[in-house]
Amino acid sequence: MIRQSKKDAILELKNTGMSLRKIARTLKVSRNTITKILKDPDEAAPHRESRHEEHVPLIRDLFKECKGNAVRVAEELESRHQITIPYQSLTWIMRKHEIRKRKKRRAGQYHFKPGQEMQHDTSPHQVTIDGKKVSAQCASLTLAFSRKLFIQYYPRFTRFECKVFLSKAFDFMDGVCSRCIVDNTSVIVAGGTGPDALIAPEMKYFADMYQTGFVAHAVGDANRSARVERPFHFVENNFLPGRTFVSWHDLNRQAIDWCRNTSDKTFKRA
Repeated sequence: MIRQSKKDAILELKNTGMSLRKIARTLKVSRNTITKILKDPDEAAPHRESRHEEHVPLIRDLFKECKGNAVRVAEELESRHQITIPYQSLTWIMRKHEIRKRKKRRAGQYHFKPGQEMQHDTSPHQVTIDGKKVSAQCASLTLAFSRKLFIQYYPRFTRFECKVFLSKAFDFMDGVCSRCIVDNTSVIVAGGTGPDALIAPEMKYFADMYQTGFVAHAVGDANRSARVERPFHFVENNFLPGRTFVSWHDLNRQAIDWCRNTSDKTFKRA
């Protein structure tokens, strides 16, 4: 019987877009076995008890508080309650007790070469600063090939904040890609949409300084900016849950630390 740890590895590698042939070669298992596991990951799961199951009520409460993020649940169990549960054991308990629903599979992928493209967008998030819930604009830049991510938060997002953010982001990335995909909002786009979009002169000048170029994706083609759209979901469910901040500076300091030490060591699907 294949070990649960190997099943989890198969599912994780498949989620990164790796082919069945490469997974089989990497983990030294047959493609038939991989296919069976992908069809029903829990079908052959062993019926066993875990010494950690006594914590199921606490896990269930933390799962809601952390908005369904198992990594944050594990962190809060350890920091708040001094309970250490291995991640694989924790996710197994969540599946067994139906705390977490199985994720839907994606269909299709986009492929990029190194240095070919980066993607920038913003999204409104609710954050807690100095005990108050406020609406903040999360600005994000993602490298399309490596999915390296950089985020910062602002009370508002005008062209001034956009240039401040992108300057920090390019510095964080140690460079720029030849093009930067953006949406069709008026922060960067002065008029038109998609291929016919007219980039605002001051933003075009800013891009020229860094030897890159802004390109607006076609209206309705959300998949074109998938590298940055999905990370917003990733940020909301991995960075924000269970965190509070004393100031905007504290929020952005923690965001940089999270990008450097957590996010950019994790595969983000798109």
